[in-house]
Amino acid sequence: MNFQIPDIGTLPELIKEKSELLGFNITIPYKEKVIPLLHELDLTASRIGAVNTVIVHRNESQFWLQGFNTDYIGFLKSLPADRRFRSALILGTGGAAKAVAFALRSLHVPYYFVSRNPKKKEWLTYSDLTEDRFQYCDLIINATPLGLYPHIQQKPSLPYEAITPNHFLFDLIYNPPMTRFLEMGTKQGASVMNGLAMLEFQAEESWNLWNQPTHIRSSM
Repeated sequence: MNFQIPDIGTLPELIKEKSELLGFNITIPYKEKVIPLLHELDLTASRIGAVNTVIVHRNESQFWLQGFNTDYIGFLKSLPADRRFRSALILGTGGAAKAVAFALRSLHVPYYFVSRNPKKKEWLTYSDLTEDRFQYCDLIINATPLGLYPHIQQKPSLPYEAITPNHFLFDLIYNPPMTRFLEMGTKQGASVMNGLAMLEFQAEESWNLWNQPTHIRSSM
């Protein structure tokens, strides 16, 4: 089931109304905003700073929420196992981008966050993305909603002419399957991948969490 909520603050009321609800995934733009509503945060999710999977524990009329992050697992499993990257550009700084960064750290791949409005001095702006920088950043990840249906003509503002067959473009978007970002990469001969495999892998991990033995719920 898909729950379109107008504001993250309405989530507790939704959980009360849907008494059969025992778990759910969180999508943009709530992966960070949901954290204050949780009663417990998994250590990995805490380190990432974003949640995309929640277990709902119930006891009579009360409920207790436990947050996890499976996005980083989905990203890790969907990357080509036979390829090693020098460094990466992560376009976006939201919850999905944080999960990608956590995964890259586990692979010891250096990365740079790219933001239209950088809040940290180490973040890059799109104007910083020169052709020289593209020479050693061979993995480019779109973790923004640019290009997501129905706004399929949108794409990140990059010097696409600097992309080569040595680059790998990963778009977390899977609708449409071929975004403008990926299309521009293929025209330059780059390898590309959309976010469908990541979605499926994170969903499998979420399903495992929702169906784990009762020990995960023993602290209720």
